[in-house]
Amino acid sequence: MPQNQISGKAYHEATKHSYLSVQVAPNYVDASTQPSPFKVYPKFYRRVKLNLNNPVHSFISLTSAITLEKVYKDGPYKLRVNPSAGALYPTEVYVQVRGIEGIVDGIYHLEVENNCLTLIYELIDDGLESYIIPGKSINGFIFLISCVYYRSSWKYQNRSMRYCFLDSGHHLGAIAASAFLHNRDIQLIFDFDKLALNLDLGFENKEFITACAVSGEVQDKKIRHLRLKVPFVCGTDYFESNQFIEDAYQATTLQKSRQQKLEYPQFDFDKDKFYHTVWDRRSIRRFRKESIFQEDYLYIVQQLEQSIPTENYEEIEIYSVVHRVEGMTPGLYKGTYLVKTGNFSEKTGYLCINQAIARDSAVTLFFVSDYLNYQTAMQIAGFLGQRLYLTSNYLGIQCSGIGAYYDDATQELLETNKDVLYGMVIGI
Repeated sequence: MPQNQISGKAYHEATKHSYLSVQVAPNYVDASTQPSPFKVYPKFYRRVKLNLNNPVHSFISLTSAITLEKVYKDGPYKLRVNPSAGALYPTEVYVQVRGIEGIVDGIYHLEVENNCLTLIYELIDDGLESYIIPGKSINGFIFLISCVYYRSSWKYQNRSMRYCFLDSGHHLGAIAASAFLHNRDIQLIFDFDKLALNLDLGFENKEFITACAVSGEVQDKKIRHLRLKVPFVCGTDYFESNQFIEDAYQATTLQKSRQQKLEYPQFDFDKDKFYHTVWDRRSIRRFRKESIFQEDYLYIVQQLEQSIPTENYEEIEIYSVVHRVEGMTPGLYKGTYLVKTGNFSEKTGYLCINQAIARDSAVTLFFVSDYLNYQTAMQIAGFLGQRLYLTSNYLGIQCSGIGAYYDDATQELLETNKDVLYGMVIGI
């Protein structure tokens, strides 16, 4: 077994929950100490205000847009198109724009709070391609996803390693949704020189690149590395390092993912309805214990089985614990195959750290994998999670991700020795 595969599994193992671990180390935080969820460059940087009536601007904006603001006693929460564990939003987006009329060729930070692009690096004969797809040039867009991990580790400590990767996958899913709505193809890339890119983007140890998505015309042209380092700007107002997460990132970045032929999904969503779904997507907090239709459930499964547009791949198997689907026998399914019958609603509620949504849902789903590259596998699980969110909400079915569950006990229910990467629930 390759060393970095061992490392990925070892870090996953080290962040497992059990009934005992949760009781012994309950996790309480002071909400008033939450670090800033938005990265902002100094005011003297050049900015492009995004106009939603401009198709290019709209494409970029919808990858990260704020869709709702809630005010609580400890302050406002700005919810976005991409779901995030605890609404902590550790991910940032950078966009390289090349050959697009009206926008200077450069690398931009997507300033979500103010809906604008901040120019952090102007291109000449250099660019991100040399790190990601050497020997090629992209006329169009390269989206980089990064994680400012302290936004998540502030609350979730070491286990936030998982949530950072899942949230990166969610964010890739948001980019894919915007691309669909704007009639653009994207390709996800997970295997590239992230460590060199982190260094040249000036991230120090406080932020790291997880993945990228490219959209545009690929040309054979040699592009050199960035000729200058980008000045460092911290993504939080204060920072506390976590050596476990930094080590886990390093170890899981180096191993190559499995490879597959690039294929694009073919969705039949009504675009106007899907657009509103993207804007209105929310994580459910409570179900009414009502059934969903079998036709809707099978449609959701069908969309989850659509291609993921990447050559770097890790296979994700999806187990479904069906509680309330009209016309389907309650029990554990792998895809549409019935593994064992039974009412497991109380069991899944217990396994998901006694969260009622896992008991009261119509279906509780678990994503598992026997991966080579842990970082890629977690991001693909998050990508599929965002696809599940949007497909369910499109049908009027509610959805939520569940990142906390008793790992080993969940494997026992599923009768698998593969790692459980993510839990999700759908229902009414």
